[in-house]
Amino acid sequence: MQFLLAFVVAGPLVGAVAALLPAPPGLKGKSPEQAVLRHGVTVTGAILAAAIVLAVGFDHDAPSRFQATTDISWIQALNVRIHLGIDGISLPLLLMTALLFFLCALYSYFKLPAGPSAKAFVALLLVLESGTLATFAVLDLLLFFLAFEMVLIPMYFLIARWGGAQRQAAAWKFILYTLLGSVVMLLGLLLIGLNSGTFDMVALASDNGRELSHTTQVLAVLAIGIGLAVKTPMWPLHSWLPDAHTAAPTVGSVLLAGVLLKMGTYGFVRILLPATPDGMATFAPYLGAFAAVGIVYGSLACLALARKGNKGDLKRLIAYSSVGHMGFVLLGIASMTPTGVNGALFANVAHGLITGLLFFLVGALKDRYGTADLDTLAGATGAALYGRAPRFGALLAFAAIASLGLPGLAGFWGEMLALFGAFDPAEGLSRPAFLTYMSVGAFGTLLTAAYLLIVVRRVCMGDPKAARESAAAPVVLADIQRYEYAAWTPLVALTLLAGLWPAVLLGLTDPAVQKLLAGGNS
Repeated sequence: MQFLLAFVVAGPLVGAVAALLPAPPGLKGKSPEQAVLRHGVTVTGAILAAAIVLAVGFDHDAPSRFQATTDISWIQALNVRIHLGIDGISLPLLLMTALLFFLCALYSYFKLPAGPSAKAFVALLLVLESGTLATFAVLDLLLFFLAFEMVLIPMYFLIARWGGAQRQAAAWKFILYTLLGSVVMLLGLLLIGLNSGTFDMVALASDNGRELSHTTQVLAVLAIGIGLAVKTPMWPLHSWLPDAHTAAPTVGSVLLAGVLLKMGTYGFVRILLPATPDGMATFAPYLGAFAAVGIVYGSLACLALARKGNKGDLKRLIAYSSVGHMGFVLLGIASMTPTGVNGALFANVAHGLITGLLFFLVGALKDRYGTADLDTLAGATGAALYGRAPRFGALLAFAAIASLGLPGLAGFWGEMLALFGAFDPAEGLSRPAFLTYMSVGAFGTLLTAAYLLIVVRRVCMGDPKAARESAAAPVVLADIQRYEYAAWTPLVALTLLAGLWPAVLLGLTDPAVQKLLAGGNS
């Protein structure tokens, strides 16, 4: 188990180096490009297999205990250790990350985005995978920071070199926002580590802030929270996200929404809730307020983009929807209750699966039509997917309905539990304030349903009036291809499984959350 977790974290780095080397003569296939793309699928597949074996070997009777641990001294002067381990909080995120990277590598094998080099693309993808997996596996504050930062450069180049229009500006905006947030976050991490005498996250959780003064906790939460909020992204620190998603290639958007955003909310749960509980209690009402505003703001922005005549980009719309969905995650965390935090973790996984599927679908739609403009997709030469590609249209409608939180699908449980957490927040928090946030969040679910149903009506059904007035021949549209079935079916199946059997996920997270909020005591 120890070896497997170390392999999951470090394996992609070794694979990235190997991707830059010449392929062995017997493995070149039809071309060097095909060989390196096959290498990416093989490495990400091996990492996914190792993660699944980890999950099978995980002691499900003790999900609150860190398992598959490695603890080796690294920098003795600072007492920094290479400390790895997984529990019921990190295991689902580790599995989802490994799955999404494998599906993206598989999709890219058949549909490589236009760019300078397949070797560089695969190497960057694998470095990005190593950084994200390490974020969910490390148990040392400085290692967490290094893993957190490790993903920035690969994602920058994926956007800047393989993206679409305005990719350079979007990539610079992404890197500047996240780097500035990370500088502030590092100060907060150092403040905790130096004042408590340890950077070990397990020891900090067990201590539950007893070694830190109230002022230190407040300053640490403010500094670390800003860095995590940028990555989440929390309103009003979200403005880099729509541009990055719009410009990124399909797999870049899938990974950005499905994995990278989760790193921010995971930091709130893994570091701030257990290590600085007093500081979190001070800022929780403000975090809840920002979350509630973000829910409504993201939905209103999507409604504006979905309106006819606004030339709304479908990728941009889904990016703004992520601001709203991550608002529910932050609201659950702000409640500081087991119900709310479990809801936040569930919503994290559900958002990764559903929004990852949505970006796959929109990317494929853009490849077929050359545009993601909603007015074009709904017009006379647009999609009308139910008539022209019925399976594609049905899958897009399924993903949209899952995203709006239909009961029986994964999107429902996380948002509902987050609202329940806000209904009865932790002791010491203002219940009238959180009841207000809950009401605003509930209103946001109605707005979410409104814009997603508008998108389904316009893209899947088209614009009948425009079609009648046009003399143009109907556009021929390829339905779902076999490689697309292979990449998208696991996301559909897991969305159904999590929606119909939420205990699969909650049974892992709840004991770990209970222990986390109890100061390390089971």
